[in-house]
Amino acid sequence: VQLQASGGGLAQPGGSLRLSCAASGGTLDYIFIAWFRQAPGKEREGVSCISGSGGSRYYADSVNGRFTISRDNDKNMVYLQMQSLSTDDTGVYYCNTYPSTEAYWGRGTQVTVSS
Repeated sequence: VQLQASGGGLAQPGGSLRLSCAASGGTLDYIFIAWFRQAPGKEREGVSCISGSGGSRYYADSVNGRFTISRDNDKNMVYLQMQSLSTDDTGVYYCNTYPSTEAYWGRGTQVTVSS
């Protein structure tokens, strides 16, 4: 399975973006998928995670209440809806399994929050 994140871009503080994670070469069914991010000069951190069925979702404290993770197993997609963005949300966002699989780290998608 290959995972590719997309949907990043430039947003203003308070704005919104929707990230997508597309899987190819296999199915995401029954697999926990997480979003991670890496801000400039910082280590990569977990942002959110969703169970294989979508019935359980987890969020880092820093994004809880602002980000929503979802998935569509029929389309082999996982999404991250980000709202009320702040400059602290700037970074490269990646999707991966949870726990992460080294081989599945892609290039990520850049999110820049700036006025």
